[in-house]
Formats: sequence, C-alpha cells, structure tokens
Amino acid sequence: MKRILFAILLAVVGVASAKAQGANRIVSLAPSLTKNVYYLESQSKLVGCTSYCQVAITDGKEVVATAVKVNIEKVISLKPDLVIATTITNPETIAMLKKYGVRVEVFPTAKSFDEICQQFLRLGKIIGANDAAKRVVDTATNRVKEIVAMHEGKAAPRIFFQIGAKPLFTVIPNTFMNDYITLAGGVNVVTETKRGTISREAVIALNPDIIFVVTMGIVGDEEKKVWEGYTTLNASKNKQIYIIDSDKASTPTPVTFVETLEAIVGLIK
Repeated sequence: MKRILFAILLAVVGVASAKAQGANRIVSLAPSLTKNVYYLESQSKLVGCTSYCQVAITDGKEVVATAVKVNIEKVISLKPDLVIATTITNPETIAMLKKYGVRVEVFPTAKSFDEICQQFLRLGKIIGANDAAKRVVDTATNRVKEIVAMHEGKAAPRIFFQIGAKPLFTVIPNTFMNDYITLAGGVNVVTETKRGTISREAVIALNPDIIFVVTMGIVGDEEKKVWEGYTTLNASKNKQIYIIDSDKASTPTPVTFVETLEAIVGLIK
C-alpha cells in the first residue's frame, strides 16, 4: 500500500506540467490503441501496454495489463501523463486512475470506418501528432474510395461474415466490421439479429454466396471445413469460403481496416 501511495504522489507532482506540455508518457490499455500510437509515429512516448500488444512488447515496453485486468500500481509507477483505453477497461479502474490525477482518454468501439478515422484523428490531436494522423487517414480514405469505385455497377454478392463459434457469432449492421462487407460491394445476409448470435441452420437458410471466417486458430480452420461440407450452399458450391486474419480484421485502426478490406476484395470472385 505504501508503495502505491508513493508512486501516486510522484505521478501527481508532474500532472500540471505534463498537461501543459502534452502527452509524453503514454500507457495504452488496448492493442488497437497501441497500434495507433505506432501508426502515429509516437512509439517513443509509449511506456506501458497490455500483454496483447506484441509490437510494443517486442520494443521493450512495460506490460501493465491483460485484456481486461489492469495493474493500477504498475501504471502509476510509470508516471504517465496519459492513459488511453477502450470501453473494455473496467470503469472502476478508469475512475481510480483519474482519482490519482492521471489523465485518461476513453475510445468507444467504433461503429464504422469513418468513426475509426475520427478516433484516430482525435488520438493524434491528443498526443501531438496531428500531421501524422492526417496523412494516415487521407491515405486510408483515398484507398477505400478506390476500392469502392472498383465494384460500382457490379452485382452485390451476399456475404456471411463469421467472427465466432460455439455459439456461432457474426458481423451485424452498424458495426465497423459490417463496413468490410458493404465497402467491398457486398450485402450482409444477416440483418435480423441485434446481438450477433445465429444458428447454423439460419445461415444455411440464408444461403450466402460467400463466407468469410475470421481466424480463430484451429477452430477457424474447422469452421471452414464444416461450411464446405454443406454442398448445397452457394458459397460451398462456388468454393468461396475464406479465412480472414483476426489480428487485422478485429483491430479498429485505419491501416488494418484497409489491409483487411483489400484482402476481402482480393478474394471475392
């Protein structure tokens, strides 16, 4: 207890000057935000990350959290002037950090590609990387426009995008992952569920032209084989069942969004 109080005292002493100078010591509590810090060419400011932030760990950054549990004492000991988090982080943890004078910026889950870009620009402004943020967003949006133009006037394939198994889970409208489907020129066959869970029988009845399965290790490969076994499915008949990299597809950054979209468009026949 004494250690954390001492660490907190050290952190609070520098709060006023840190706010005046901008964010120079950043702790990221989400892999997507960590990647964004790197895309903003501001990795030198990053001092802490989660155990899932591989690029930062390789760089020798201090691990202060898992996907959901944060070591508050460790965060405070790093004397950050900014902690960035998503809504996955426990609100009580965020409240505790703020109580001890740490600036915390929370980024909700983006619901579209546009929101991903807006949040990226916001982060760039917060950490003093406006120019880099604008360059990345301009490049990403221009590439998306090019991709959209490629399939204008073409028939829209009906797509099922699976992101989980047991229970079967899918992409739903009003999510950034649904934009993969629409911006690739397709139509999401799932429109009736609000939670994303769906039965295999329902998917078979919807008879999608294409099925994308987000990588889930061996489970992802097994799911692909299961769908291929339903020979009456259009996707199976046309051999259009594909695996998509989850590390990119599930990470809401402008760069990984475009990379995933390019991969999807490249697979659609």
